[in-house]
Amino acid sequence: MTNLAPAPPDHPDTKSLPSRGERLRALVRLRSQRRGLVVALVMASGAASLLAASTLYNSGQPDVVALGRGKASVETMPVAQFASADSVRGDRITPPPSPSASGMGSGEASYYGSSDGFAGRRTANGEVFNPQRFTAAHRTLPMGSRVRVTNPSNGDSVVVRINDRGPFHGDRVIDLSYAAAREIGLIRAGRGNVRLALLT
Repeated sequence: MTNLAPAPPDHPDTKSLPSRGERLRALVRLRSQRRGLVVALVMASGAASLLAASTLYNSGQPDVVALGRGKASVETMPVAQFASADSVRGDRITPPPSPSASGMGSGEASYYGSSDGFAGRRTANGEVFNPQRFTAAHRTLPMGSRVRVTNPSNGDSVVVRINDRGPFHGDRVIDLSYAAAREIGLIRAGRGNVRLALLT
């Protein structure tokens, strides 16, 4: 009778280890994934840099909007800039260098705000009316428009900002604030013929 020794039990650790070829394939896969990750990070960083540069460049450029056949640039808060120049003391609104003006013809102007109770009330655009500022009321011009008003009898002119609607009496074409009317010599007469030019 042959005495067979029992086979040694398999060691659990040696059975679960991958072969050398499997380990090499896993290593190659990891290196490939790492390379792909590095390339993706470099591309994302480059795209972020391009986006930041584009944003910085575009922030200094005005938006250009097509208006019919022409184009117009839309600057940031132009009305607010003019409003800040139009101080409580009634300082003139300084137009930008070499503005172009479109003649609007002539007509009768009046003024309001000296003792008629309008001071402190809200204008059509929501501002508090201050008769010492160079502002005016017009029936149709957009709020914030700047208009040069000239008194042809003495040649004096003033630039006003439209912030209200009116006048609604008679054939008057513009209602000036007290300060603007005083600037061109209309206070004594109360009204007078003026020439208007829209500043663009």
